[in-house]
Amino acid sequence: MPIPDYQSLMLPLLKIAGDGEERGLREVTNTLAQQFELSEAEKTELLPSGTQARFDNRVTWARIYLTRALLLEATGRARFRITDHGLDVLRSGRSSIDVRFLKTFPEFVEWQNRSRTPADESGEGELPKTPAEILESSYQSLRRELAQELLERIKKCSSHFFEELVVDLLVAMGYGGSRQDAGQAIGRSGDGGIDGIIKEDKLGLDAVYIQAKRWEATVGRPVVQAFAGSLMMQKARKGVLVTTSQFSKDSIDYVSMIAEKIVLIDGEQLAQLMIDHNVGITKVASYVIKKVDSDYFGEE
Repeated sequence: MPIPDYQSLMLPLLKIAGDGEERGLREVTNTLAQQFELSEAEKTELLPSGTQARFDNRVTWARIYLTRALLLEATGRARFRITDHGLDVLRSGRSSIDVRFLKTFPEFVEWQNRSRTPADESGEGELPKTPAEILESSYQSLRRELAQELLERIKKCSSHFFEELVVDLLVAMGYGGSRQDAGQAIGRSGDGGIDGIIKEDKLGLDAVYIQAKRWEATVGRPVVQAFAGSLMMQKARKGVLVTTSQFSKDSIDYVSMIAEKIVLIDGEQLAQLMIDHNVGITKVASYVIKKVDSDYFGEE
């Protein structure tokens, strides 16, 4: 079943705490996963940042919201119990708890106004998102737009500029030693199927041959085969074939069957690598997300 949103977890979480016993967040998370019959894949699905499981994040925010409304109280490191207000809510027989209901509690409204959390501002028809998910979603959206803009710019550049760009990227990724050494390799091979040669490492223990194709059409198997043939003529074992478009399934299958190691980088991956390694982009702003250091409060 789909992973429940954080508001759907509020009432089940409160019910688990309804016996008045102190609870640990990990224990409650496991119990909720069983109640919602989540698969192992659903329990371990990560946020786009890869820093936390999506379900764990939603349980955490459900607990935070209930605590801010004083329906739960913190008793220690990631531990909590139900309050008298929480018991009153359970006795009322509510069928659900959401942010709209929590806004009937002055303490919650005061906290939300201070923190300005937009977690209940999802678009119509969307499942409510936690603040962390909203931040992740916004970041991914900005990144997609940036990648698209990069590709559009690259396609308007000359072929020579594109070849230089590819070398800049490989150097930024740790290949080729210095940029000066890498730059000298551009166009030196004179081979029709190779646009450049770059050292695999700073010592030059091996060479990586490069072909850069600023294409709109899908790159098919014949192009990849020709590049592989060029590598064989040079007695080379490794190559990188980069395009601004995409590769056909046949071309992808082909490189998995040959002895030479050829890495295919399509337009989308190229743009993402440029963003990851700060090639052709400039930083506008950065935000550091912090959380409480539980180890510091070890006495709790």
